[in-house]
Amino acid sequence: MRWRIKSSLRGAIAALASCVLILPALAQASKEWNRCAGKDGSAIDELIEGCTSVIQSRAGTPEMLALAFIGRGSAYMTKGDFDGAIQDYNQAISLDGKNFLAFSNRGFAYASKGNFDLAIQDYDQALLLNPNAALTFYNRGFARAAKGDFDQAIKDYDRAIGLNANFTQALLNRGFAHTAKGDFDPAIADYDQAIRLNPNVAAAFYNRGVAQSRKRDFDHAIQDYNQAIHLSPNYVWAYYRRGEAYANKGDFDRAILDYDQTIQLDPDNAKAFNDRGFAYASKGNFDRAIRDYGQAIRLDSSSANVFYNRGSAYAEQHHFDRAIQDYDQAVRLAPNFAQAFVNRGFVYAMKGDYNRAIEDFDQALALIPNSAHALFNRGIAKIRKGDRMGGSADIAQAKLLDPNLGN
Repeated sequence: MRWRIKSSLRGAIAALASCVLILPALAQASKEWNRCAGKDGSAIDELIEGCTSVIQSRAGTPEMLALAFIGRGSAYMTKGDFDGAIQDYNQAISLDGKNFLAFSNRGFAYASKGNFDLAIQDYDQALLLNPNAALTFYNRGFARAAKGDFDQAIKDYDRAIGLNANFTQALLNRGFAHTAKGDFDPAIADYDQAIRLNPNVAAAFYNRGVAQSRKRDFDHAIQDYNQAIHLSPNYVWAYYRRGEAYANKGDFDRAILDYDQTIQLDPDNAKAFNDRGFAYASKGNFDRAIRDYGQAIRLDSSSANVFYNRGSAYAEQHHFDRAIQDYDQAVRLAPNFAQAFVNRGFVYAMKGDYNRAIEDFDQALALIPNSAHALFNRGIAKIRKGDRMGGSADIAQAKLLDPNLGN
């Protein structure tokens, strides 16, 4: 009877950035107003100087001064000074509490700082003032998606697309939200429409590829990653994901080539080292796998999965003490990592420590009561310990759950 060791692949999915509404051109004839509104093609610093001059002059109505604060706030946003932008939008709102742009742009500034709750509050107010602002619905959807509220995000993207049927970025982000929910068919439909509207957006092909992969349609996923790479030859995550798709197809040589390219473009990509290690391990090259896992750990020592995979490679080489050390770290980082308990139990059993092995299998079964691998391995450990009746019962139950076990 065989013991089972499993490795796994994990990755990331990309999302698109939000957009900001800028100050509309002002109708004022003065040089400073024109500079503030950017009507003369002013550089950002010149725009800030122009708006500052208007603000300091205190000329015009409160509503016009509010526009000057909005203009300067938008310029600060362009420079990445979100705190400065928020201060100016605060001033604009104090002068004109009904200015849609001030609320919408301040929401974007808060979102850019990662404060999505305040962003959503501002977008709510902006949409009360202008319920037909497609971009603000889009931005609120983005903020909700960033909080993990994909259902509400989709509703906002629906509204944005309803107001602007050609809103490609809203289609892309709605597709991302569907993918995050595991609803891959509507996600693919959104990416299809986005590609019809603009066939030159690499991220659309990439994200559709991710959705195809999640459906385990790796051939179509690879076609999409190919097109993403064609449009953007340095698209790191497209190479990474294509490598992952090849690995899932069992084509580890091509997977390794893509992970090589990923690492060449992004030498600090811990996931690529981990997954290239997995590909090497799958080819039986455990020394290369262990080197890659070691580099992944040097880059990111917080990943339980990498310790688990390296432990599996050590176990394959019968370096059981090193394997146990890695599984120990895996379960420290992820106490509910059931398969790590199964594999550590396997290694203890190989060392003849059946009591420790059974403890680990028990722990795995406490986490996943119907784990066929844990039951099967516990059954073998019990038999080797002398408990033939208990071991046979575990193995019989395991085979009910997975008839292929032990074949």
